[in-house]
Amino acid sequence: MPVSLPPALELSLGLLRCPTCRTRRTHRTHRTRHAGHLRPTADLRALRCPAGHTFDIARHGYAGLLTGSRAISGDDAAMVRARARFLSSGVYAPVRDVTARLAATAVPSGAAHGSAPGAAPGARPGTERATVVDVGCGTGYYLAGVLDRLPGARGLGLDTSVRALRSAARAHTRAAAIAWDVFRPFPLADGVADVVLDVFAPRNPAEFHRVLRAAGRLIVVRPTGRHLAELRGRLPGMVMVDPAKEERLHRRLGPFFDAVGTELVEYAAPLSGPDALDLVAMTPSARHMGHADLAEDGVPPDPATQAARIAQATHITQAARVTQFTQVSQVTQVTVTVSVLATAYRRR
Repeated sequence: MPVSLPPALELSLGLLRCPTCRTRRTHRTHRTRHAGHLRPTADLRALRCPAGHTFDIARHGYAGLLTGSRAISGDDAAMVRARARFLSSGVYAPVRDVTARLAATAVPSGAAHGSAPGAAPGARPGTERATVVDVGCGTGYYLAGVLDRLPGARGLGLDTSVRALRSAARAHTRAAAIAWDVFRPFPLADGVADVVLDVFAPRNPAEFHRVLRAAGRLIVVRPTGRHLAELRGRLPGMVMVDPAKEERLHRRLGPFFDAVGTELVEYAAPLSGPDALDLVAMTPSARHMGHADLAEDGVPPDPATQAARIAQATHITQAARVTQFTQVSQVTQVTVTVSVLATAYRRR
């Protein structure tokens, strides 16, 4: 069977840098400009840097750049299937719409980017495209929404879950997907992104700052304390939103970013029994313990502490899951409050 490079991945090759070399793009000389640059192998089944480090391209279309020890966590197959079903219901469409609008505002078309008259929104000068990087992209739902608003842009999603990446690699014709851990330095060149998305995902402020262009924007979407309160009332085992989370977010982003605007997205959403079950299944406690509690301040704990917390989280989650799913399966219909904050940040 003939093998071809996924078109979206080919579109994003110029952004990638070898994570083993950990070299970064420099614009000073042609000789050093492509240090660590990843190129497809002759059989188009892998990416390779000039030093010979090679990374497989999965048959599902994403590139696996993770090296060394495993990432802290990643969504399993059941969680990804539940998320895909739930997001396809449209319940979170208003959240995606606001995210896309904030991103589109950050990537002006026309004279702001020097585009030729009639050029597609998101097109940059010459042959260079606007770039949207989605960190913790999951199935690619939010990235696809942004790219729909920016027909000239390319997208790149990073996630640890190979199950989610299979969907992300097919989420949009201009969205590539890469297996990567948010807590490590990103395998991207400096200053390549016009927009970095962080939607219900962990954060790495220093890397967000490094990969954004000078005029780029970081878009952070996170839940308020009212988010899904009705479900949490029925299911005590669901993870609560920490009241101090907002203060902690601003403290961590403060050295790197200034907020330029925040929008509250809040509405009542009626859920059928199956939708409620999928909503619970796609966000069990294990996912939050893996990303938020295990590395609450954005820095992974030492290996021994990490292993102990994962073991504890797994034990708690296995017991809680059975109880939660039994309770929610008895729900025929429930109206929940969707309540999130979406903030655009500029680099300091």
